[in-house]
Amino acid sequence: MKYTKLGTSDLTVSRICMGCMSFGDAGQGQHPWTLDEEHSREIIRHGLEMGINFYDTAIAYQSGTSEQYVGRALRDFAKRDEVVVATKFLPRTQEEIESGITGQQHIERMMNKSLQNLGMDHVDLYIYHMWDWQTPIEDILDGLNRVVQAGKARYIGISNCFAWQLAKANAIAEREGWAKFISVQGHYNLIFREEEREMVPYCQEEGIALTPYSALAAGRLSRKPGETSERLEKDAYAKFKYDATAQQDGGIIDRVAKIAEKRGVTMTEVSLAWLLTKVTSPVVCATKFHHVEGAAKATDLELTEEEIAYLEAPYVPHSLAGVMAQNKPVNAKEKHVWSTGNQSI
Repeated sequence: MKYTKLGTSDLTVSRICMGCMSFGDAGQGQHPWTLDEEHSREIIRHGLEMGINFYDTAIAYQSGTSEQYVGRALRDFAKRDEVVVATKFLPRTQEEIESGITGQQHIERMMNKSLQNLGMDHVDLYIYHMWDWQTPIEDILDGLNRVVQAGKARYIGISNCFAWQLAKANAIAEREGWAKFISVQGHYNLIFREEEREMVPYCQEEGIALTPYSALAAGRLSRKPGETSERLEKDAYAKFKYDATAQQDGGIIDRVAKIAEKRGVTMTEVSLAWLLTKVTSPVVCATKFHHVEGAAKATDLELTEEEIAYLEAPYVPHSLAGVMAQNKPVNAKEKHVWSTGNQSI
């Protein structure tokens, strides 16, 4: 395993971050493929054995049971100062808005609940999970600064945002003397590269860490076209994100398979090795030991410039998908500026 600093922070993280959305009580969430606690612990322990020290979860994952599983496993298998733990909070609910709960109060509530779930007194990275159009960004930043000042979070990050939103937030934080976002977790992989338009160059310019999710496109970049798995069959949300572009993405996946065969490695290693040339630490979910091992091995695979160009050449622009397709004002009309190419989002 290789390690690096997370942006401008003093956090040393493994080049692979273990995504913990695959852990938690399946009956408490929308993902029927998640692992129970016994199997989650086995994967987390194996990740630690492979040198992974960076773990990413969220209060939204299986109603907090992911945080609970991760917290108990890390307490049993690792020393607290040897792991980097990240979790995320959701926007205010409509009920909270109507009852007058402020953004600051909401963040304090979410932070305290996550710490209770994790069984920890602080997290290393607290992530704003998605943009809350009904709460002023000043309230969000103030609330986040308060949890940093209280020692409940060492640093803050953001997920599912546009580059202009990140730039605006950090400008406000700098003006007010508040904690700034040191990392961004966006949707980025070999078959979905829209982050390269503005987010990637902006973060490179500002020293902000990129820790993208869906690094393997929910398994699509680790299997030859036509091959399937339980998750590929059951993950309705991933189907929503990727099935519409399966035909155009197939050519890229085929090239991943060809390089993997030529180099004598797995498609997982090739796909992640490509992403590792672009980002700090991709978030990789695992449900089997070989998933962990393939991710760890990717840090040792160096692609040539010719191989990188070969993988990138077939890409065509994609419409925004998933959470980012919903990143717009609550009352925004359907036909507005939220589009890519000729396709409306």
